[in-house]
Amino acid sequence: MNNLKTNFGKRKIKASQKTSLVQSVFTNVSKKYDLMNDIMSLGSHRIWKKTLIEIMNIKVNEKIIDVGSGTGDLINLILAQNKKNEIHCVDLNKKMLEECKKKIRITNFNKIKFTNANAEKLPYANNLFDKYIISFCLRNVTHIDKTLDEAYRILKPGGCFYCLEFSKPKTSLINLLYNKYKNKIIPLIGEKLANNKDAYKYLEESISLFPNQENLLNIINSAGFKNSSYINIFDGIVCIHIGYKV
Repeated sequence: MNNLKTNFGKRKIKASQKTSLVQSVFTNVSKKYDLMNDIMSLGSHRIWKKTLIEIMNIKVNEKIIDVGSGTGDLINLILAQNKKNEIHCVDLNKKMLEECKKKIRITNFNKIKFTNANAEKLPYANNLFDKYIISFCLRNVTHIDKTLDEAYRILKPGGCFYCLEFSKPKTSLINLLYNKYKNKIIPLIGEKLANNKDAYKYLEESISLFPNQENLLNIINSAGFKNSSYINIFDGIVCIHIGYKV
């Protein structure tokens, strides 16, 4: 088992090393994470996240888990709709979780829970949540299958899985331009603004190696989800995958 290999960007490493390497990346960029997201996406990440929350059609008193919460953008969007949902913010990176706590615009935290945990092994009982969200995080886990198995386990029957993640543009010209932007511009922005070219080189590589829309759909189905589908945004630069626990 110790000889299992995986990718950290385009580098082949031992699977046991990936989690610590990824967490080091996010610890180093946590303070400038929001700024870099705005600059690199030209603010588009806000539209993508808002679209996800609109598609989710969240109802009052639903129990929601956001895995890989980052700095809490999705939590604030949910709270803007209503403040009667129990929301669990989960992140393996303690620095990111600290930034999330600072950013959540609510004075009563009774229904907002912050948990430092790994997406591949969540400290929750079976059949607990109505909705599971993972946004721009799935490509950073070591084992996608384990993460999806955990998502399926903790969702209630009838619960819904949502994944917002970078994917592959459908139009050849946009794909060409997007690849050039990822390869050349993103690492340069990381070097100039965050003083961390390597972190943003990893970002580009992790996007490039992540399964495309159809392949990820098949992986989600293999975890047991039914009636699965996906919605392309911005020609498929990002994609929302949806699956149901029946």
